[in-house]
Amino acid sequence: MSNHPKTRLIFSNLTVKFTRMKKIFFIFFCFFVLRAAATHIVGGEMIYDDLGGGVYKITLKIYRDCNSASPFQGTGNGTPAYLTVYDAAQNFIGLYDIGAPVITSVPPTINNPCILTPNTVCVEQGVYTYTLNLPPVAGGYHVVHQVAYRNVTILNIVTPGSMGATYYTHIPGPEQATFNSSPRFTNLPPIFICNGLKFNFNHSATDPDGDQLVYSICAPYQGFDGCCAGLFSTPNSGPNCPSPPANCPTEFPPPPYSSVIFQAPYTSSYPIASNPAFSINSTTGIFSGTPNMNGQWVFNICIQEFRNNVLLNTHYREFQVNVVTCSVTVQSIIKDQPSQCMGNAFTFTNQSVGGTAYNWDFGDPTTNADTSHILNPNYTYADTGTYVVTLITNPGKPCADTSQKTVYVYPPMSIALPQIADQCYKNNSFNFNITGSYLPQTAFQWNFSSAATPSTSTLSNPANITYSAAGTYTVKVRAKQYNCRDSVTRTFKIIGPPIAKINNLPTSLCDPATVAFSNGSSSELPLKYYWHFSNGNNSTAYEPTQVFTPVGVYGVTLTVVTDSICKDTNIVSVNNVTVNPKPQAGFTFSPQVTSIFDPEIIINSAASYDVLYWQYLFGDGESSGFPFERHIYQEYGDYLIEQVVTNKYGCSDTLAQTVKILPEFRFWAPNAFTPDENKLNDYFMPIAIGVKNYDFEIFDRWGERLFKTNDPKTGWNGSFRGHECKQDIYAWRITFKNVVTEKDEVHYGHIALLKNE
Repeated sequence: MSNHPKTRLIFSNLTVKFTRMKKIFFIFFCFFVLRAAATHIVGGEMIYDDLGGGVYKITLKIYRDCNSASPFQGTGNGTPAYLTVYDAAQNFIGLYDIGAPVITSVPPTINNPCILTPNTVCVEQGVYTYTLNLPPVAGGYHVVHQVAYRNVTILNIVTPGSMGATYYTHIPGPEQATFNSSPRFTNLPPIFICNGLKFNFNHSATDPDGDQLVYSICAPYQGFDGCCAGLFSTPNSGPNCPSPPANCPTEFPPPPYSSVIFQAPYTSSYPIASNPAFSINSTTGIFSGTPNMNGQWVFNICIQEFRNNVLLNTHYREFQVNVVTCSVTVQSIIKDQPSQCMGNAFTFTNQSVGGTAYNWDFGDPTTNADTSHILNPNYTYADTGTYVVTLITNPGKPCADTSQKTVYVYPPMSIALPQIADQCYKNNSFNFNITGSYLPQTAFQWNFSSAATPSTSTLSNPANITYSAAGTYTVKVRAKQYNCRDSVTRTFKIIGPPIAKINNLPTSLCDPATVAFSNGSSSELPLKYYWHFSNGNNSTAYEPTQVFTPVGVYGVTLTVVTDSICKDTNIVSVNNVTVNPKPQAGFTFSPQVTSIFDPEIIINSAASYDVLYWQYLFGDGESSGFPFERHIYQEYGDYLIEQVVTNKYGCSDTLAQTVKILPEFRFWAPNAFTPDENKLNDYFMPIAIGVKNYDFEIFDRWGERLFKTNDPKTGWNGSFRGHECKQDIYAWRITFKNVVTEKDEVHYGHIALLKNE
């Protein structure tokens, strides 16, 4: 296959097949602008024939556009065509080069002489045959072939240009069938169909073993990586393959295979834009529908093969069909009558296209005078009933067209149901009255819903229908008069009573208890709210706030009232809101002012007797759960000591007091040190207490800086850049701010570095 997909323009293949020779079309072929993608694969299938003794003839059919730039696999400069075989456990059996195909053209399947087949329509079929020796094995075998490219203009799947295709078959094991060959389709697939015209095609198949066949529309499978032209090929690169694999595969993978991803709203059962949607008869294989959008569409026809009600295999044929615009020059069309019940006098409207002469037969068996040759004839039937009207457009000409329409001759009938007024749930009762034009013998069928009593009726005007629940209801009545049908629906409401509700009211509170009430009441009508509290207060607010004190048990009642349309009241009460006593926090501490040189504080609880739990927060990140505590502060400053106490009801109280830890200042520097790693006087570290903005530097006698730190707790170990300094006298300089005087200070000195040698 080509390594340069999507590089040229081709014409889309167009084929139409109709099951009756009645339509005359001059086809306006819609040429789809396609970017070439290797072989432009448009479909395929795989068939096997059981030759006996574990020998199988495999037939692989590949369909492609004739004007593709690249040849079929196995021919010319194309890559070889391979099959991969696996057993049921997905064990690799072998890779087989199946040689070159026999190539033939797929003829347009049109049997109507009035449809002109375009000479640009061309689809080729490449048929590969190969014989495999596969000894019987439980579970059977999977035979697989994959291709990499589809047409990029396919409308019903996502990214079709990079989504390949898989054609495979399953050969059942001897435990299912000692001898079996797959079914095969009778007709070649259709190439194009006409937009807006009903299409029928026979997708039936034959089975060599006489097995039962069941047909369905199903999803095609994804296939080979679009970055690879074939097995053993070199990965492509470029804008169409931004993330190529490191290497292309050397065999096709075993099943299962992922289905293509359909572009919404299309699915495996609705693969073509159509109305009515395309469907297939599961017994006959007749495929029918009316397409309503031009374009290219890919789908699978699946055949399930049953023997003795056991599924042996599913055979499928994937194909891409083109929906195109067809200009109809002769078509017989009878306009639908506006109603099935219009009396017995009819005016028929002829909507035929391209006609110059007409033969009407009104289908009245009581007379031979029920014919006409005019464009839009009138006819009066003598009796009621159902009649089939036939119109032949251009009778006797080669491309004449015939259409038929069933008409219903019955007295006019039209029913109506006036709008139904909403009612209140309390004492609801409905009377329904049909209006319109109908005969006394007309039959009615009412459906009021399962909540109604009665739920159905056959009266023309049922009365006293009641409903057991509020809500929105739809009433439907159907009328039948002879073969005429009419129906009408009406929707109405039954307005329910108001519901009073107080949301999430806590039943255990602490004195004094401030409660913001949450109103959960509901109604379809405007509400008024009346709150009454057992502390003697009242409110008409939607969500009032109340304070309950002293300790005790309180209650609240909410009354909601509707006074528009439906007057009603609902009440809810809560009588177990308990207000519990609150403990009293209290503590003493000493000293209240001290220095950082003596930072220990002693705390004694003075809280009320009912306290069960204490917690102190010392303001420096530390805490304690004991009533009496000693605490030592590490830094000077003002700290807020908080006491939180809790009693058995979960009620708590908090008290906070401030302790002052005053700063102190000390500075002292030694004059010698011995960095010999004996853990005695190994560092030169001046003592600096009560300082900030600290800066400490060491210099040798030539002024080179050997050491620097801003941490008062870090000293010099007598080294420079990882090397020990020699025994000598060194200068030091320290600057800082004195936290007591708030003044900047500079200190100089010398330090003797001594070695114990």
